[in-house]
Amino acid sequence: MMMNGDLIDGLQRLSLALAIGFLVGVERGWKQREEAEGERVAGLRTFALCGLLGGVSGLCLPVAGPLFLAAATLAFAGAFVAFQLRHADDNSATSTIAGLLVYALGVYSAFGDLSLAAAAAVAVTSILAFKQTLHQWLAALTWKEIRSALLILAATFIALPVLPDQAIDPWGVLNLRFLWLLTVILASVSFGGYIALRTLGPRSGLLVGAMVGAIVSSTAVTLELARGAARRETAAEVAAAAASLAMAVSLVRIGAIGSALAPEIAVLIWAPLGSAIMTCLLFAGMLARRPAPAADGGGRPLRSPLDIPGVVRFAALLAGLIAIAEAVRFWLGEAGLNVFAATAGLFDVDAVTLALAGMDGLPTLAAVQAILIATAANTLFKAALGLGLGGRTFGVWFGMAGMAGLAAGAVCFWMMTTVFVPQPALP
Repeated sequence: MMMNGDLIDGLQRLSLALAIGFLVGVERGWKQREEAEGERVAGLRTFALCGLLGGVSGLCLPVAGPLFLAAATLAFAGAFVAFQLRHADDNSATSTIAGLLVYALGVYSAFGDLSLAAAAAVAVTSILAFKQTLHQWLAALTWKEIRSALLILAATFIALPVLPDQAIDPWGVLNLRFLWLLTVILASVSFGGYIALRTLGPRSGLLVGAMVGAIVSSTAVTLELARGAARRETAAEVAAAAASLAMAVSLVRIGAIGSALAPEIAVLIWAPLGSAIMTCLLFAGMLARRPAPAADGGGRPLRSPLDIPGVVRFAALLAGLIAIAEAVRFWLGEAGLNVFAATAGLFDVDAVTLALAGMDGLPTLAAVQAILIATAANTLFKAALGLGLGGRTFGVWFGMAGMAGLAAGAVCFWMMTTVFVPQPALP
């Protein structure tokens, strides 16, 4: 005899199976609402019953056994497919697959995770409901975009896992997996910026894409913006505004990492970083409001969203910088903490922040000072990249934003350390 708890659980699972069919049936019935009564192939009632039938079949599994469930599933699938083939007027298999999915989700609801079943039902209904949007998006795709997405996926899920996660040189400097990961990040940022430009337009797409990309790598975003400005694919002022936004996002990331690992440095680190962030945002707002000369895109078509030679060259440049920074650290040792921070910060402020915030016994002020030096070095490096690769207009505007941010942060840090200097070391 079924206990009260089992009865309630069974009713909940049957209710979900019915709700799944009802949800999909509403979408299918709405698509056929203009058709006369009797001409609708499968609508609200049909799909609701399919879901309920799946739920009942699943609940019978403990009693009737797996052979009954397999036979019931084959019988339903055969009958439903035969009905669709006979009565459906179009050549689409969408409704047939939707009916089979509703039945399968009904079966899963009987003994599986209810949240997963509900989430799958919402996903199925969304795919069915956004048919027109998906078709328009597919029609707008180009082969270059598809190829670029496939290359990024192959580089991430095929090439990256097989690379050794250890140094390949005697000095322990060059890690192929780390370098390839940075290469994939740059390619993804480039592709994401391209999609943002296609979706939101030259100005808004550039700004939003830069902010999102900077969560992963602001250096890669700055490089891509500089190259785009140099090729006149976007206005230099707008590209400089986007790069300033990316810089602000990177500063927020540094502060979050440092204060999360060592709460003792939060006050000292957030004050100068906050001043620099506000300065970068002010420059970004000012530059974004400036009227761009001619069109933002310079009248030129967008280039390929994945420039493989450029990505490989950037990876080689990064490998060289890593080797230089490690050499400086080797010759000067940990005593040259600020020198190490300045050199290592050229390519990876996050790594420096993680290393310094996690060091035992390091004075708080020394840790904050070294992190800020690494941040300043990275900002100078990105400004040099912008000036060298992005042309004079982009380089000057972005360099001004970076230098103003550094000045604001330095002044704030000086004021903080003259008024309040924490003495305890990091625990």
